[in-house]
Amino acid sequence: MGITSPNAAPCEPCDAIVVGAGLAGLVAAHELSLAGKRVLILDQENRANLGGQAFWSLGGLFLVDSPEQRRLGVHDSLDLARQDWATSAGFDRDEDHWPRQWAEAYLEFAAGDKRRYLHDLGLRLTPVVGWAERGGSGASEHGNSVPRFHLAWGTGPEVVRVFREPVERAESAGLVTMGFRHRVDELVVEDSDNEGGDNGVSGAVVGVRGRVLAPSHTGRGIESNRDEVDDFELRAPAVIVTSGGIGHNFDLMRQCWPVERLGEFPQTMLAGVPAHVDGRMLAIAEHAGASLINRDRIWAYTEGIENWNPVWPNHGIRIIPGPSSLWFDAEGNRFPAPNYPGFDTNRTMRTILSTEHDYSWFVLNESIIRKEFALSGSEQNPDITKKDWRLTLDRARSSDAPGPVEAFKKFGADFVVADTTEELVAGMNERSRGPVIDHDHLVEQIVARDRQMDNAFSKDAQVQAIHNARNYLGDKIVRVQKPHKILDPTHGPLIAVRLSLLSRKTLGGLETNLDAQVIGAGGTPIPGLYAAGEVTGFGGGGMHGYNALEGTFLGGCIFSGMRAGRAVAGSSAPGGDGTNGRGAVGIEATDMTRGER
Repeated sequence: MGITSPNAAPCEPCDAIVVGAGLAGLVAAHELSLAGKRVLILDQENRANLGGQAFWSLGGLFLVDSPEQRRLGVHDSLDLARQDWATSAGFDRDEDHWPRQWAEAYLEFAAGDKRRYLHDLGLRLTPVVGWAERGGSGASEHGNSVPRFHLAWGTGPEVVRVFREPVERAESAGLVTMGFRHRVDELVVEDSDNEGGDNGVSGAVVGVRGRVLAPSHTGRGIESNRDEVDDFELRAPAVIVTSGGIGHNFDLMRQCWPVERLGEFPQTMLAGVPAHVDGRMLAIAEHAGASLINRDRIWAYTEGIENWNPVWPNHGIRIIPGPSSLWFDAEGNRFPAPNYPGFDTNRTMRTILSTEHDYSWFVLNESIIRKEFALSGSEQNPDITKKDWRLTLDRARSSDAPGPVEAFKKFGADFVVADTTEELVAGMNERSRGPVIDHDHLVEQIVARDRQMDNAFSKDAQVQAIHNARNYLGDKIVRVQKPHKILDPTHGPLIAVRLSLLSRKTLGGLETNLDAQVIGAGGTPIPGLYAAGEVTGFGGGGMHGYNALEGTFLGGCIFSGMRAGRAVAGSSAPGGDGTNGRGAVGIEATDMTRGER
């Protein structure tokens, strides 16, 4: 491997260069080092950011028919998960060939080896399984039929740790070299035996070029300088791109945003990921001949709030809500079914943007916020992140909202806490970004809902959903408040929360086969180029299709990073068609073309 920069850490000879030190890159490096291969990991940030945005995550993992589900009385199966995935993904494009294959392979992993693979690395799970993306439209529409959101004990930092530590041991043993503050600007392509081949380039990827950035001593997630101090060129037989998505590049998000499907791009959007999540490597790989597909499939959230204690610019936090809060548009109109908290992200996104405003409101009370508000992010869940059972049990038994939620109630710009409806609406209007909410109209809708609480049955679909959720033991114990009237003063004070849209995940990206080889414009793999993680839409160029079932992002990084590392290491069985010698693997197109998009 050639090195032209004195600031580049030497690694000669290297078997692979990994571009991006996030979770997918760590997993790939871990698998390569297990095989005795030498790896160079490059990242534009410093060592403090090792693990990337996975560190900031809540640590949710999608599993199928797990022991945790069975202990809670949840009956799940691979067939049911396939049905849910198919109706949610709604694959309907010719370019969905490899995403379909990745979806099937990932489902088999989630129902099979995934839990054991992570358990063997030392990862443990909390006993209660969450029910994310509940759908609400019918059995053949988007959503999880059963709870599948398994929470890592230790949240995102623990998921990162179980891969970081073996990679750091491999670093000490000389198998892994870290090249921080190395920004890749180009993939080096040279002629191969397949001159003028079918992949859209005239050769193979043999290395990377870029700029060394000035040292940065900023903490994790804090925006760093982009001062250039040197050039570098580094070479290896394989380059694995694991550079993440586009979630903090709002110009690129605006270019890719599906206006016809979701509505106009919002004027105001919070950033759910650090500033370094810029999507640069997508265009760089495309320039080298890579096929970039499904770029309009973006997963943004509808329940964003401004972080009162931000780490990165425009920092937003997502509320992960239970089902009881009433959801209103910016003008104070209650959203129709099934636009309920935690049910159908993209449908609600479309509903919000159809109002020609880019925010909405939760209206609830103290009893609901105590039990039903969780905040996404490792730093917002210190009890679980620190693996402190005492604090975790205290939170479950407490009559108060969790400490981080209380802090947002006190300091958050989006929160209104009031004893009367008049004070509540006045506070909402003070925080309005346009419309003035009519007090009587808002209260009339709340009263209409409250009248449905006098019986254990109801015609209100949201009230039905609350009763249904409490039939699941996990929700009844820790997640869903006993049904009651929002305006009942014994459950007060009243609370309103202004919700902005929040960037997060990229569901399209570099097209890859099941060996994580990047596909060229001509439909065949580009020699020497691999990719994994969010830069591939978490596998294949978009294995989620149009919608995600949640808990699949960390798992997608792990699965695709694992396959990329093993493929480059040569541990996968031969099979140049990307099937690892097993023949075609995948869900038939007729099974994957239904569902809300």
